[in-house]
Amino acid sequence: MASTLILVALESELTASALPSFLPVIYTGVGKVNAALAAQRAIAEHRPTRIINFGTAGKIASHHNGLVRVARVIQRDMNAEPLAPRGVTPLMAGPHHFLSGDDGVTCGTGDSFVTSRDEWLHDNAVDIVDMELFAIAAAAHHSQVPWSAYKFISDDANEGAADDWQAKVNHGEVLFLEALDRLGLLKG
Repeated sequence: MASTLILVALESELTASALPSFLPVIYTGVGKVNAALAAQRAIAEHRPTRIINFGTAGKIASHHNGLVRVARVIQRDMNAEPLAPRGVTPLMAGPHHFLSGDDGVTCGTGDSFVTSRDEWLHDNAVDIVDMELFAIAAAAHHSQVPWSAYKFISDDANEGAADDWQAKVNHGEVLFLEALDRLGLLKG
């Protein structure tokens, strides 16, 4: 049983050996389906009292850089109009967004790599975009496990995003470790 569980999409974002052995890292793989399955399996196996998601994100709001903490997450790619507005799963009571309880940014999760401007993201005050957090937050909510998330801004969610992400995918590790240290989570 782990009290805190770290969920990360890829080992290239965070190397497990950088963390103490009492702080397990679970690699979910890319995308909402992989993240949901891995999160639910990890919750069942480890029975954590808290989940922390770390990963990379593209920025929509130009003033964000470095490591940001997520306050709210929505789905940016659920689009079943006219059955429901974009971001809302149709014929489902909800919730359609999840709150971490922390101050921070709004993250829009979707199964696409954002490489161009999307007015909907701006209209809905989305600060950053990723590909896993909504699914992780949904699994945590379903299992009544508190969650938080830190995202390293790897790219500008524009035509150069893929190259920027590949060049910076591992640049957030040190910043995330510093955040965990400030929370007192690196001491046994």
